Amino acid sequence: MTVSPRRNRPRRDETTQLDSERVRQGVPTVQQWRDGDWQVRGISGGASVKTYRCPGCDQEIRPGVAHLVAWPADDRGDLTDRRHWHSGCWRARDRRGPIVQRGRSAPRYG
Repeated sequence: MTVSPRRNRPRRDETTQLDSERVRQGVPTVQQWRDGDWQVRGISGGASVKTYRCPGCDQEIRPGVAHLVAWPADDRGDLTDRRHWHSGCWRARDRRGPIVQRGRSAPRYG
């Protein structure tokens, strides 16, 4: 008598297909902040292929680094309103003051 090995995992429906675009880009969620509602989508390191500048710390987000992209949820904006953030910078944005851009010769304090 031949016994086949026990199958521990349930069979997946062979017709179920993952939406590759949704898997690659993530699922947007709406987050509420003091400055309004924001659509936020996580970007995996594998899907990150360009260099962006984080508005929270003014540093580059290099290709291959997981991060977030956020845009106003009120449908008033367009693609130019999307901003790419380091995840930690996005979470800390209510606790930080505005970034002040100074020239190299400007006084550091005051």
